[in-house]
Amino acid sequence: MQSLTDTKLTIYGEQFTSRMLIGSALYPSPEVMQGAIATSGAEIVTVSLRRQQTKQAGDDFWTLIKEMGLRVLPNTAGCHSVKEAVTLAQMCREVFATDWIKLELIGDEYNLQPDPIALLEATEVLLKDGFKVLPYCTDDLVLCQRLDALGCEVLMPWGAPIGTGKGLLNPYNLQTIRTRLPHQTLIVDAGLGLPSHACQALELGYDAVLLNSAVAGAGCPITMAKAFEASTVAGRLSYLAKAMPQKEVASPSTPTLGMPFWHAN
Repeated sequence: MQSLTDTKLTIYGEQFTSRMLIGSALYPSPEVMQGAIATSGAEIVTVSLRRQQTKQAGDDFWTLIKEMGLRVLPNTAGCHSVKEAVTLAQMCREVFATDWIKLELIGDEYNLQPDPIALLEATEVLLKDGFKVLPYCTDDLVLCQRLDALGCEVLMPWGAPIGTGKGLLNPYNLQTIRTRLPHQTLIVDAGLGLPSHACQALELGYDAVLLNSAVAGAGCPITMAKAFEASTVAGRLSYLAKAMPQKEVASPSTPTLGMPFWHAN
């Protein structure tokens, strides 16, 4: 019986135990947000300088985030151009005192698909400016290879368009990215709706998942956060254990060999 050993999630040299990153938007109240994030076990929380209000229900939003003592990952949500994204990233660095940035650049309003060309350009600019870029991209292998070649140490391909809850629409593409970039830290970002979706991503060998709507939009965000925590643990253990090979024909789990055990004597 082999024991399973694992490494921690590594993001630009920093290590984390949880394999779930969680967003801080869309919750019904600040109290629910805090409860859900705490219950999730996540150690990294994403925040948006552009889209989130600095005040929620009379409470200072940034104070609430700071009180949780988590690693803050600002994002450039809502940006449509390289200039917008770079400017917002620089503002986030000043506000949050971090060189981490989740780079988002919208290319299409219908499905909020990232703009691959602008994403590459903005990534190159920000890396040269000293940022540790976590680019949010589609599940396009060549795009991921180009981002890897620029020097990104983390890539964040989507599972489905953001906020749809459809899960992993193209597991083959995601698996191919994992196979072709074995050294990369890969995080499925966007489109997850159920804990089983997160489990599937980890079973494919992805290092973590990032989600927001799936928890914040649930009937009970705090309970759903706990469910997602369990699913990431299960998915990672499944990946480490290595699944049995699939077969085309049935195979009995209890083969018949000789006499039944109750007739042995």
